Order: sequence, then structure tokens, then C-alpha cells
Amino acid sequence: MRKLFLGATALTAALLATTAFAADPIKIGRVVHMTGPAAGGDAVSHTPNVKLWVKQVNDRGGLKVGDEMRLIEMVEYDDKSNPAEMIKAVQRLATQDDVDFLLSPWGTGFNAAAAPIFAKYGYPQISVTNITDEIPELSERFPGMFFTLGSTTGFVEGLRDTLNKLRDSGAIGNKVAMVNVADSFGIELAAVARELLPAAGYEIVFDKSYPLGTADLSPVVKGAKAAEPDAFIAFSYPPDTFALTEQAIIEDLNVGAFYTAVATAFPAYAGKFGSKIEGNLGAGGVNLDQEAMKAYRAAFTKHNDGPPEYWAAATYYAGLQVLEQAIEGAGTTDRQAVTDFIKANEFDTAIGAISFDEHNESRHYWTVGQWKDGAFNAVAGVGVPVGMEPVAKDGWN
Repeated sequence: MRKLFLGATALTAALLATTAFAADPIKIGRVVHMTGPAAGGDAVSHTPNVKLWVKQVNDRGGLKVGDEMRLIEMVEYDDKSNPAEMIKAVQRLATQDDVDFLLSPWGTGFNAAAAPIFAKYGYPQISVTNITDEIPELSERFPGMFFTLGSTTGFVEGLRDTLNKLRDSGAIGNKVAMVNVADSFGIELAAVARELLPAAGYEIVFDKSYPLGTADLSPVVKGAKAAEPDAFIAFSYPPDTFALTEQAIIEDLNVGAFYTAVATAFPAYAGKFGSKIEGNLGAGGVNLDQEAMKAYRAAFTKHNDGPPEYWAAATYYAGLQVLEQAIEGAGTTDRQAVTDFIKANEFDTAIGAISFDEHNESRHYWTVGQWKDGAFNAVAGVGVPVGMEPVAKDGWN
């Protein structure tokens, strides 16, 4: 499936542009998980931000490239959440559609799979929804790849530190039940947790993985409950984050710390479970007091008739801002020139000023958030101010 879209002003401009002097649009390609198990994450963290960004840029006349204002034209394909289909679609965008730039796909494994094609054709890859400890190796192998959401170890350290605060306050003990989705995201996080948590004095009393797309997670939650943990940790993707939480409510899994990963920050998570998720911990979070964050969330809410999620959405939008500022700063759509500009400059974004040290903006990111009073605020992070201190979960009220 191929999808082309222009912002409203872009469409108007295209209809009115009757002379040969109109600048060609900048074609940007994107492979989308429109269907399949990864569709939920893409639909919340990526797609609405792309639409917002394209509308904002085209409403002001496009990107200024040298002396020309050039509108953005998007070219999109559905990969059905299938890595093989994703690779074919990225290849098609690069070779048949000849897009000027590519946006990174959603998900750690998908970013790794796409990286060789981005590199082969010289596209900068601002890899946002991608958490890995292999940043140095990937940066060396793929010199146009950039990272913004942090490292695996950083995320587990944030979770460990959050558990430590709860343990120090007497809210939890040392027994942890841990589960993970069996793809690169969950496998890598769980592997690091198996090292860091016991080293901090925690006993992992239940350790279980499950395949991506598993429909029935009740056996997983029942097994975790039987181990009588003080804390429950799930390195999960959106469908399983919802399913695990639902099963925890059904089974009345009574723990002082309940953590699920991707989608815990989604408004739909609060919409489904309401006050029952008060005190739930999850991946990411944001600091709602930052002015740049307030401006981004206001613009997103106005354009989408609802707020963004509280984690990767803002960082993904910041990645689009980096690409925009790099194209305009370089004054060209030459991909190598834009890549070099990204490496050498600082960018003003929704998450604050960011720059890349050895391809990695890993000095400023949030790692753990918590639901409290209807908002998901950061309680742990690296080089960034958090929104609040963690508190114990008090049942499924």
C-alpha cells in the first residue's frame, strides 16, 4: 500500500502553482506499521507527529533550502509489522521512489533491520524508538545512524534506582517477578536486568519470556503471582502492556511496584483502566513543567483533538525537528551534507536543546514514569530533571 499526503497548505499551493518556477517538493519516505502487532505503537508515537510536523512545515510555506521554499511530500508503505516487508519497502522507497530522506521505523528491531539500507544509500537515520546498548558498534558500522531515546543499561539503571527508592522507604521488599516480550527490545532489557537487579540485592523469583503477539498472557501473570513478588516488571510492547495490566487486575496481583514498558505512557492506557493504574510505573515519562514540552503538547493536542503520549512521541517529534533544522542549516537536500550538519550542531527541540556525541544523544532522556493524578510524569532519567519522586502502588482501586 502506498500513501501520499501533503499538508492542507501544500495541497492549495500545488493547485495554485501553474508556472514552471514552482520548486519541487522534498520527498520523504516512511515505512509504517499500519497493521500487525506493532501498529499500536506506530499509530501513537510516530504517525500523528509526522502529520503534525508536515502540516506545520507546509503551512509556513515549506522548508527553506537555499533560496527556495520547498513543500514536503510524504510517501508511505504499510509493512504489516513484518521485518521482511519493512526491508522491501525501505528498499523500494530508496530505489524506485527515490525519496530525498527516510524516516526511521518504529521499534528497536525494525531500526536495526533497516540500518543497512539507510547506510547503503546514504540516508541519515535518526533512530528514535530504539533502545540498545549497541550504540557504539552500530554508530561505527552505520555512520549516518543517530540515537535519541537512550541505552538499554540506562533504562534498567533508572528502573533499579526507582525500585531502590521504594525499597528504602519500606514500600517493597527484594523479590521481583520479571517477564519480557521475546524480541530484541525485551530480550536485551531482560538480560541487563538479570545482571543489575541481583547486584542491587534483588531476588528474581519469576523470569518468563513470551512471543511477540501472544494473545493470552493469563498464565504469565498467574505464574508471577504464585511467586509472591514485591515488584512486577514487564519489558513489554503495547498489546502485551494492556493484556498484562488487565490480567494483573483480574488476578489482583498485589505488588508495591508494577512496571510495564511501551504503551504505559499512552493516553489510551489511562482511558482503558482509569484510576486502577494509579501508581503504575512504565518506560519513559516526560517532565510536564518544561516550557518546550508544554508548547509541543499544546500544538499536538490542538491538531489531534487529544494529547500525545508521555514518552517517545515528544522525542520522535524532536527527531523530525532535527531533520528540518539540518536540511535548512545545510541549505541542501544532499544527504551527506545534512548528515554532517546533524553531527556538528545543536538543535532546539520539544525535549530541549540536543546534540549528538558520537551519534548518541544519550546524555538527556527519561527512563521511568509513573501515573499519578491522571498524568504520567518522569520519576527517573539521565541528565534531565524529573517531574516527581516515585510512590508505592496501593492496590487496584
